[in-house]
Amino acid sequence: MGIIEASRTQATAPRADPLSLSEIVENGLCIGCGLCLSIAVPEAVEMVMTPEGRERPVASQALDREALARINAVCPGTRIAGTPPAQVSQAALMDTVWGPAERLVLGRAAEPTVRFVGSGGGTLTALGQFLLSSGRVKFILHVAASQSMPMRTERRLSFDAASVLEGAGSRYGPAATLVDFNDILDRGEPFALIAKPCDVTAVRNLARLDRRVDEHMRYALAFVCGGASDLTKSEQVLQRFGLSEDELTLFRYRGHGNPGLNRIETRDGRAFEISYRQLWEDEDKWMIQPRCKICPDAIGQVADIAVSDAWLNGGPAVEDEPLNGIIVRTKRGLELFDAAVEAGALQVRRETGFAELSELQSHQVRKRRAVWARLKGMAIAGKPVPFVTDLALRDCASQNSLAENLAEGRGARDRARRGRLGEPPAASRGTVLGDP
Repeated sequence: MGIIEASRTQATAPRADPLSLSEIVENGLCIGCGLCLSIAVPEAVEMVMTPEGRERPVASQALDREALARINAVCPGTRIAGTPPAQVSQAALMDTVWGPAERLVLGRAAEPTVRFVGSGGGTLTALGQFLLSSGRVKFILHVAASQSMPMRTERRLSFDAASVLEGAGSRYGPAATLVDFNDILDRGEPFALIAKPCDVTAVRNLARLDRRVDEHMRYALAFVCGGASDLTKSEQVLQRFGLSEDELTLFRYRGHGNPGLNRIETRDGRAFEISYRQLWEDEDKWMIQPRCKICPDAIGQVADIAVSDAWLNGGPAVEDEPLNGIIVRTKRGLELFDAAVEAGALQVRRETGFAELSELQSHQVRKRRAVWARLKGMAIAGKPVPFVTDLALRDCASQNSLAENLAEGRGARDRARRGRLGEPPAASRGTVLGDP
């Protein structure tokens, strides 16, 4: 039976029996957001850094069916949905691959320091600062480099513009943004989230179960994501220079330019730099996490505003003009965008459209067109796949030839059968994250 014919027999509803944490991890569905830890019974789940360099949940005690059902309902590896229609105006632009857009522009932060320090053009940093200065939110939930272990990334709450700026710049590696999200909701204060699209998906899933999400999270902003790499990718950079992680005072993946250099500084005053292209020159060593390879929404359809790099074919020449692609997704996002432009926080270089966006982010177009067949291939191999709604995956796949879909589906099926789309059981390197 061919991949397309077999796919018609696959169930289209969520699983009757919830997956355990270990099943979610070992089948390559976990992205390490940490939300399962936050919503579980206290101390029932812990996050560990695995030998592969991934943050993963481990159940420290047995989780009953009700707890697992709740985790499955919010996990961005088991349930993924697009933008709710009510959040989009009738005037919004629509595209099969890119989804809804209230507005599409090339733009950047107005403040020169912000766009220099930030990624691309500093748009997300500028929006975070504007949300605080305008009083729309009390704090921003985002990520930043760990102060004690700067190669690693940790969640941060920023209450002022300076703190938001400290977290600017892309972080390529594991980031458990939502490890204490329930505690954040308990604060009862308005906030905004700046995160990966899968993190936003997790929180949108939780909103179906916990009304406090929509009550307190006023905005969700995302970057268009090329995939979360393993920490071992960063460790390879250290090996290039004969360094160990405990020597570092700085590990900046990019920023201080567009894209800027990967810069490392040590406690004894040494500094090392490689270019963005050198960091990613060998695609076989990108070490992208398994969940990213089947991601149906790396472009942030579930966010209010999604922001991308603006490089032809997805890669910089050397150092480019600071610039972002800005995809305003929702009515709420449009109101924020217009206010930020009017206040002088953002600059619009010019309007753009889906065709140019597809040129700037051609790899995202290829992935969106491939995901439907990849998921069908995994399902035929007997592996669990996420329940995906409102993301037009079949329509995206219809833009491929039958041969292309068959190749993607069969490839995913074969890789799944060989275990290449899964992971080993989650085990700690030796210390729980957050321990000294």
